[in-house]
Amino acid sequence: MSLLEQWRESAYSKEMDKAALQKFWGTYFQIEKEIYEKLLENPDEEVKGTVKELAEKYEIEVFTMTGFLDGINDSLKEPNPIEEMEEDTVVSLAFDKEKLYKNMVDAKADWLYELPQWDKIFTAERKKELYREQKQSGTIRKEKKIGRNDPCPCGSGKKYKKCCGK
Repeated sequence: MSLLEQWRESAYSKEMDKAALQKFWGTYFQIEKEIYEKLLENPDEEVKGTVKELAEKYEIEVFTMTGFLDGINDSLKEPNPIEEMEEDTVVSLAFDKEKLYKNMVDAKADWLYELPQWDKIFTAERKKELYREQKQSGTIRKEKKIGRNDPCPCGSGKKYKKCCGK
């Protein structure tokens, strides 16, 4: 079983009771926050190494590092091969700053997108803009329905019912 499969089996376990699962995620989110605090201090520095080396660098278990890599993968400039990743697989944490911020907003991870380190990366206006862009990207807007007696949208000047609505 790959590292990722082990992680997902535990993290999304159907057997674990609710209290144990909440404790698991609470602990994980605190570790995740600490790693992001360190990563965001030098956002342009590429952190690279094997899964095991990165786990040692951030003083966590390989299992937890696997979860972190799973979470950050969509925000990286070059995605890591997380599906077949082993302890000695070399991975990179070079992330796209805007994509990472938007993905944190999308995940409703306010403990991450409100980290003070973001203030050194983006202005308050830019953070609001990215937040708004991400929230609007998930909003479905219905087009105003064309009534039969409305002017036709093709621009012919006829009523819709006498033109494209036939």
